[in-house]
Order: sequence, then structure tokens, then C-alpha cells
Amino acid sequence: MAHILLVDDEPLVAESLSLAMTSIGHTVVAARNGVEAMQRVLEENFDLLVTDIVMPSKDGIEVIMEMRRARPDIRVIAISGGGRHGTSDFLKMASGLGAFATLKKPIHLAEFVETLNRSLSV
Repeated sequence: MAHILLVDDEPLVAESLSLAMTSIGHTVVAARNGVEAMQRVLEENFDLLVTDIVMPSKDGIEVIMEMRRARPDIRVIAISGGGRHGTSDFLKMASGLGAFATLKKPIHLAEFVETLNRSLSV
């Protein structure tokens, strides 16, 4: 199964997504922000990155850009509730930077698992 880095500053979202992924056999490492995520990338090899976009310290757009330089082969699923600015612009930026898939919060777990499986099977 896959080794996945999950980056989200909302504990409830992170816990729900982590549980969904581990329940189907994946190993999940969680990071609370982009700074922590990039430190983890330097320490471990991941098959997939699932990242929120709007976060403190370093946002998901910055994480995706740095990830492309450090590990251009890793697939990315970007998620966002958009904060005060709405979701579509952030998710369009993430797609433009090479995100394999994007999901709008609130995330439906069935849709998330389908997207996760599609991301890992390509």
C-alpha cells in the first residue's frame, strides 16, 4: 500500500482523512503545516501528498511548488475550503502547478477515497 503525507491544519479534517486512508491499508504521516510537511519530505519517501491549501506558516501552494522541485515524481491531491477568498482560484492554481486532483471542502469521504485510488493507480 501507499506511504502518504497528509498536510492539514484542521485537526478534525486531518483525523478523518487519515482514518479513511489507514482503514484501507495505507500508511499516513500527518503534518500540521507546510513547514513541517517539507521537513518530512526531506526525511521520508512518499507516494502521495494530500495537502490543504489555506494554512499558516506555509500554504499548500508553496508546498506544491517546493514539492515539485524536491520530488517532481510525487502525486498531489489538493484540498481547500477556500477561507475568505473562495475555493476555485486556489484549486485552479494547484492544478496549474501539477496537482493530480483537487477536492473542495467539505470533503465527502467516498469521493476522497475514489480520488485517492485514482491517484495511486495511474
